[in-house]
Amino acid sequence: MAATFCLAAAADGCGSFSASAAKTTAERHGWELSTQSYTFHNFTVFEALDKTASLGVKNIEIYPGHRLGGDYGDATFGYGMTPEQRDAVLRYAKDKGVKIVGSGVWVAGRDEWQKVFDFAGQMGLEYISAEPARDDWDVVEALADKTGIRVATHNHPDKNSYWNADELLTFIGHRSRKLGSCADVGHFRRMGLDHLDQMRRLDGRILSLHFKDIAPDKDGKLEDCVWGEGILGLDDMLKELKRQKFKGYFTIEYENEWDNNVPSIARCIKAFNSAADRIF
Repeated sequence: MAATFCLAAAADGCGSFSASAAKTTAERHGWELSTQSYTFHNFTVFEALDKTASLGVKNIEIYPGHRLGGDYGDATFGYGMTPEQRDAVLRYAKDKGVKIVGSGVWVAGRDEWQKVFDFAGQMGLEYISAEPARDDWDVVEALADKTGIRVATHNHPDKNSYWNADELLTFIGHRSRKLGSCADVGHFRRMGLDHLDQMRRLDGRILSLHFKDIAPDKDGKLEDCVWGEGILGLDDMLKELKRQKFKGYFTIEYENEWDNNVPSIARCIKAFNSAADRIF
């Protein structure tokens, strides 16, 4: 990620970045940072793109239902967007030097999946993150294979979700390699699981991550924190992904400090790049 970070506690953002700077160690090994727009859900899609660009991050995953804002007011991101709205968002992202690589987390009815994949194709997405119903995998697999759009299955901290590796692999382990995991490492731990063990079980099936670190607050609740300052072990997670020869997106989903989390995210990015330098 070609960035020059300003870590002062500015009201918002970290200044500019040089697009011509050399690739980071992480990028040279196929590790790309992105943001999950839910991190900025108190703001509009256009503002989320602004914040992503201010961090020097070149990729974003936008969640369905995120309010567009700007000239489009309460219209939301998703397959209901008009062609004009789609073009405007894509054009704005391009102008900011940010690529919309994915969208999610999609929880759709069976009759919606065709619309979701059509939309993903229109937006030029590489993948969707999703939690399909257990009975919908034949439909989702066929669409993934037909379109080439990958499906990274998310794990919410809920036993109705694909909350652990074995649960997910029961449904996709025998299916197309276009289907895999969007591994939320924090949610594994919130469900009382060893997140490193879950990552090992998903070896070869991790397509992307909702990456984070977490720490207990004063009441013992596990909250997002700056990477490397929590209980998940930044270096340990990256070493495991290096062992797996993972290449893909580390999506920053920072679910804390909602109104002004850019300075903390900048610290996460700095920690990530330093850890990648150590590990590689």
